[in-house]
Amino acid sequence: MIFKVYYQEVASEVPVREKTKAMYIESETEEEVRKKLSGHGYNIEFVQKLEGKYLEYEQNHQNYKLEQL
Repeated sequence: MIFKVYYQEVASEVPVREKTKAMYIESETEEEVRKKLSGHGYNIEFVQKLEGKYLEYEQNHQNYKLEQL
């Protein structure tokens, strides 16, 4: 499964919507995604499972890049 993770790069800063970034990760569950990212110091805002038409849309977007963790 592919998950889209919305995050802030620095966990100690107050989240600001304009600084929110996104990455795409392949994993079996949301819990595994969070475990993989736990040591990176990110402030994870939201993890969204992508499937069907929404996954196709994201894959055709120019910023789509599957992260290897």
